[in-house]
Amino acid sequence: QVQLQESGPGLVKPSQTLSLTCTVSGCSITANYYYWRWVRQPPGKGLEWMGDISSRGSTHYSPSVKSRTSISRDTSKNQYTLQLSSVTTEDTAVYYCAREPGNFFDYWGQGTQVTVSS
Repeated sequence: QVQLQESGPGLVKPSQTLSLTCTVSGCSITANYYYWRWVRQPPGKGLEWMGDISSRGSTHYSPSVKSRTSISRDTSKNQYTLQLSSVTTEDTAVYYCAREPGNFFDYWGQGTQVTVSS
């Protein structure tokens, strides 16, 4: 059974850097051929893909957040991390990590609410 679990602060101040970690169990994040995604959903809006890291460690980012986003991984802990810098209230959202084996997501974390507020 594959499980993903997001962790990180629920409240971040404007201009700070948000850091979230996804801990994966039941599947190695280096196993071929998966993409490990970060997706968010702002209040009242749809899902937004932010970026991903592949099983080989290559990263891809959405143009809308590319300049502020970094995704990395710790293979020893089977975790991958999202860092989003210079956050504003527009970054308030539920953040999800998810696994994508192809053109669909097959496993999701439960999501974590992040609020940007002073």
